[in-house]
Amino acid sequence: MEGATSWIEAAGRWPRWVWALLVLAALGLWLARAYNRLQALQNRVANAFGQIDVQLKRRHDLIPNLVEVARRYLRHEHDTLQAVIEARGRAQQAERRAAAAPVDAAALGALAGAEAALGGALGRLFALAEDYPELKADQTLRELREELAHTENRIAFARQAYNDEVLAYNDTARHFPTLVAARLFGFAVLPPLQATGSEEERQPPRVRL
Repeated sequence: MEGATSWIEAAGRWPRWVWALLVLAALGLWLARAYNRLQALQNRVANAFGQIDVQLKRRHDLIPNLVEVARRYLRHEHDTLQAVIEARGRAQQAERRAAAAPVDAAALGALAGAEAALGGALGRLFALAEDYPELKADQTLRELREELAHTENRIAFARQAYNDEVLAYNDTARHFPTLVAARLFGFAVLPPLQATGSEEERQPPRVRL
Protein backbone atom coordinates (compact mmCIF):
# COMPACT_ATOMS: atom_id res chain seq x y z
CA MET A 1 0.00 0.00 0.00
CA GLU A 2 2.83 2.34 0.90
CA GLY A 3 4.56 1.46 -2.38
CA ALA A 4 1.47 2.38 -4.36
CA THR A 5 1.15 5.65 -2.46
CA SER A 6 4.79 6.47 -3.12
CA TRP A 7 4.32 5.74 -6.85
CA ILE A 8 1.29 8.04 -7.03
CA GLU A 9 3.18 10.81 -5.23
CA ALA A 10 6.09 10.38 -7.62
CA ALA A 11 3.81 10.43 -10.64
CA GLY A 12 2.26 13.62 -9.33
CA ARG A 13 5.66 15.30 -9.61
CA TRP A 14 6.11 14.30 -13.27
CA PRO A 15 6.30 17.24 -15.68
CA ARG A 16 3.42 17.85 -18.05
CA TRP A 17 5.31 16.65 -21.09
CA VAL A 18 5.61 13.20 -19.53
CA TRP A 19 1.84 13.05 -19.05
CA ALA A 20 1.36 14.26 -22.62
CA LEU A 21 3.60 11.48 -23.90
CA LEU A 22 1.69 8.90 -21.88
CA VAL A 23 -1.63 10.13 -23.25
CA LEU A 24 -0.28 10.12 -26.81
CA ALA A 25 1.13 6.63 -26.34
CA ALA A 26 -2.21 5.34 -25.04
CA LEU A 27 -4.04 6.99 -27.93
CA GLY A 28 -1.58 5.57 -30.44
CA LEU A 29 -1.97 2.09 -28.99
CA TRP A 30 -5.76 2.32 -29.18
CA LEU A 31 -5.64 3.59 -32.77
CA ALA A 32 -3.33 0.75 -33.76
CA ARG A 33 -5.66 -1.84 -32.22
CA ALA A 34 -8.71 -0.25 -33.87
CA TYR A 35 -6.94 -0.15 -37.24
CA ASN A 36 -5.91 -3.80 -36.96
CA ARG A 37 -9.46 -4.83 -36.06
CA LEU A 38 -10.94 -2.94 -39.01
CA GLN A 39 -8.30 -4.34 -41.33
CA ALA A 40 -8.98 -7.89 -40.14
CA LEU A 41 -12.72 -7.47 -40.69
CA GLN A 42 -12.09 -5.98 -44.13
CA ASN A 43 -9.89 -8.97 -44.99
CA ARG A 44 -12.75 -11.28 -44.01
CA VAL A 45 -15.02 -9.37 -46.39
CA ALA A 46 -12.48 -9.74 -49.20
CA ASN A 47 -12.15 -13.46 -48.49
CA ALA A 48 -15.94 -13.88 -48.59
CA PHE A 49 -16.08 -12.06 -51.91
CA GLY A 50 -13.52 -14.53 -53.23
CA GLN A 51 -16.11 -17.29 -52.83
CA ILE A 52 -18.59 -15.28 -54.90
CA ASP A 53 -15.90 -14.63 -57.49
CA VAL A 54 -15.28 -18.35 -57.95
CA GLN A 55 -18.97 -18.95 -58.73
CA LEU A 56 -19.21 -15.94 -61.04
CA LYS A 57 -16.31 -17.29 -63.10
CA ARG A 58 -18.11 -20.63 -63.22
CA ARG A 59 -21.24 -18.91 -64.52
CA HIS A 60 -19.32 -16.95 -67.14
CA ASP A 61 -17.59 -20.12 -68.35
CA LEU A 62 -20.92 -21.86 -68.93
CA ILE A 63 -22.41 -19.14 -71.10
CA PRO A 64 -20.37 -19.64 -74.33
CA ASN A 65 -21.49 -23.28 -74.47
CA LEU A 66 -25.06 -22.19 -73.92
CA VAL A 67 -24.86 -19.67 -76.75
CA GLU A 68 -23.33 -22.24 -79.12
CA VAL A 69 -26.15 -24.70 -78.44
CA ALA A 70 -28.76 -22.01 -78.97
CA ARG A 71 -27.10 -20.83 -82.17
CA ARG A 72 -27.90 -24.16 -83.86
CA TYR A 73 -31.61 -23.43 -83.57
CA LEU A 74 -31.77 -19.63 -83.42
CA ARG A 75 -30.09 -18.70 -86.67
CA HIS A 76 -32.45 -15.75 -87.11
CA GLU A 77 -32.06 -14.46 -83.55
CA HIS A 78 -28.59 -12.98 -83.89
CA ASP A 79 -29.39 -9.90 -81.79
CA THR A 80 -30.50 -11.96 -78.79
CA LEU A 81 -27.40 -14.14 -78.89
CA GLN A 82 -25.12 -11.16 -79.39
CA ALA A 83 -26.72 -9.41 -76.42
CA VAL A 84 -25.84 -12.37 -74.20
CA ILE A 85 -22.25 -12.42 -75.45
CA GLU A 86 -21.79 -8.68 -74.92
CA ALA A 87 -23.41 -8.77 -71.48
CA ARG A 88 -21.08 -11.61 -70.50
CA GLY A 89 -18.07 -9.59 -71.62
CA ARG A 90 -19.13 -6.60 -69.53
CA ALA A 91 -19.82 -8.83 -66.54
CA GLN A 92 -16.37 -10.41 -66.84
CA GLN A 93 -14.73 -6.98 -66.91
CA ALA A 94 -16.70 -5.87 -63.86
CA GLU A 95 -15.86 -9.12 -62.08
CA ARG A 96 -12.13 -8.62 -62.68
CA ARG A 97 -12.29 -5.04 -61.36
CA ALA A 98 -14.22 -6.14 -58.27
CA ALA A 99 -11.83 -9.05 -57.67
CA ALA A 100 -8.93 -6.58 -57.71
CA ALA A 101 -10.72 -4.31 -55.22
CA PRO A 102 -13.25 -6.44 -53.28
CA VAL A 103 -13.82 -3.75 -50.65
CA ASP A 104 -14.45 -0.94 -53.14
CA ALA A 105 -18.11 0.09 -53.11
CA ALA A 106 -18.01 1.49 -56.67
CA ALA A 107 -16.50 -1.70 -58.10
CA LEU A 108 -19.07 -3.84 -56.32
CA GLY A 109 -21.91 -1.64 -57.55
CA ALA A 110 -20.66 -1.90 -61.13
CA LEU A 111 -20.43 -5.68 -60.77
CA ALA A 112 -24.00 -5.95 -59.49
CA GLY A 113 -25.23 -3.85 -62.43
CA ALA A 114 -23.31 -5.89 -64.98
CA GLU A 115 -24.53 -9.18 -63.55
CA ALA A 116 -28.11 -7.88 -63.55
CA ALA A 117 -27.76 -7.01 -67.24
CA LEU A 118 -26.33 -10.46 -67.96
CA GLY A 119 -29.19 -12.08 -66.09
CA GLY A 120 -31.67 -10.07 -68.14
CA ALA A 121 -30.04 -11.12 -71.41
CA LEU A 122 -30.09 -14.78 -70.33
CA GLY A 123 -33.71 -14.45 -69.29
CA ARG A 124 -34.65 -13.18 -72.75
CA LEU A 125 -32.75 -16.06 -74.35
CA PHE A 126 -34.51 -18.66 -72.21
CA ALA A 127 -37.87 -17.04 -72.89
CA LEU A 128 -37.15 -17.20 -76.62
CA ALA A 129 -36.18 -20.85 -76.31
CA GLU A 130 -39.73 -21.61 -75.21
CA ASP A 131 -40.87 -20.80 -78.76
CA TYR A 132 -38.49 -23.34 -80.28
CA PRO A 133 -39.55 -26.88 -79.23
CA GLU A 134 -36.40 -28.52 -80.60
CA LEU A 135 -34.15 -26.12 -78.69
CA LYS A 136 -36.25 -26.45 -75.58
CA ALA A 137 -35.89 -30.24 -75.74
CA ASP A 138 -32.14 -30.20 -76.47
CA GLN A 139 -30.42 -32.31 -73.82
CA THR A 140 -27.27 -30.20 -73.74
CA LEU A 141 -29.30 -27.05 -73.24
CA ARG A 142 -31.25 -28.68 -70.43
CA GLU A 143 -28.01 -29.70 -68.71
CA LEU A 144 -26.53 -26.23 -69.08
CA ARG A 145 -29.65 -24.62 -67.65
CA GLU A 146 -29.56 -26.99 -64.72
CA GLU A 147 -25.88 -26.24 -64.13
CA LEU A 148 -26.60 -22.52 -64.23
CA ALA A 149 -29.36 -23.02 -61.67
CA HIS A 150 -26.97 -24.91 -59.38
CA THR A 151 -24.41 -22.14 -59.81
CA GLU A 152 -27.02 -19.56 -58.88
CA ASN A 153 -27.73 -21.46 -55.67
CA ARG A 154 -24.04 -21.48 -54.81
CA ILE A 155 -23.83 -17.76 -55.55
CA ALA A 156 -26.79 -17.16 -53.23
CA PHE A 157 -25.07 -18.99 -50.35
CA ALA A 158 -21.78 -17.18 -51.01
CA ARG A 159 -23.61 -13.85 -51.19
CA GLN A 160 -25.24 -14.45 -47.81
CA ALA A 161 -21.88 -15.29 -46.23
CA TYR A 162 -20.41 -12.17 -47.79
CA ASN A 163 -23.24 -9.98 -46.50
CA ASP A 164 -22.76 -11.40 -42.99
CA GLU A 165 -19.12 -10.32 -43.07
CA VAL A 166 -20.06 -6.90 -44.44
CA LEU A 167 -22.55 -6.46 -41.60
CA ALA A 168 -19.91 -7.29 -38.98
CA TYR A 169 -17.46 -4.89 -40.60
CA ASN A 170 -20.01 -2.07 -40.99
CA ASP A 171 -21.21 -2.41 -37.40
CA THR A 172 -17.64 -1.95 -36.18
CA ALA A 173 -16.88 0.91 -38.56
CA ARG A 174 -20.07 2.77 -37.63
CA HIS A 175 -19.91 2.48 -33.85
CA PHE A 176 -18.11 4.87 -31.54
CA PRO A 177 -15.26 4.92 -30.68
CA THR A 178 -14.05 2.73 -33.58
CA LEU A 179 -15.92 5.15 -35.86
CA VAL A 180 -13.17 7.70 -35.17
CA ALA A 181 -10.44 5.33 -36.35
CA ALA A 182 -12.51 4.26 -39.38
CA ARG A 183 -12.87 7.84 -40.56
CA LEU A 184 -9.28 8.69 -39.74
CA PHE A 185 -7.89 5.77 -41.77
CA GLY A 186 -10.50 5.85 -44.56
CA PHE A 187 -12.41 2.65 -43.80
CA ALA A 188 -15.62 3.30 -45.73
CA VAL A 189 -18.91 1.54 -45.03
CA LEU A 190 -19.60 -1.19 -47.61
CA PRO A 191 -22.94 -1.94 -49.28
CA PRO A 192 -24.33 -5.48 -49.09
CA LEU A 193 -24.79 -7.38 -52.33
CA GLN A 194 -28.45 -7.70 -53.24
CA ALA A 195 -30.09 -10.23 -55.50
CA THR A 196 -31.44 -8.38 -58.54
CA GLY A 197 -34.82 -8.70 -60.18
CA SER A 198 -38.18 -9.86 -58.86
CA GLU A 199 -38.71 -13.04 -56.86
CA GLU A 200 -40.11 -14.71 -59.98
CA GLU A 201 -37.08 -13.72 -62.02
CA ARG A 202 -34.74 -15.25 -59.43
CA GLN A 203 -36.19 -18.73 -59.85
CA PRO A 204 -34.04 -21.24 -61.78
CA PRO A 205 -32.95 -21.26 -64.51
CA ARG A 206 -32.71 -17.50 -64.49
CA VAL A 207 -29.39 -16.22 -63.20
CA ARG A 208 -28.75 -13.31 -60.89
CA LEU A 209 -25.99 -12.01 -58.69
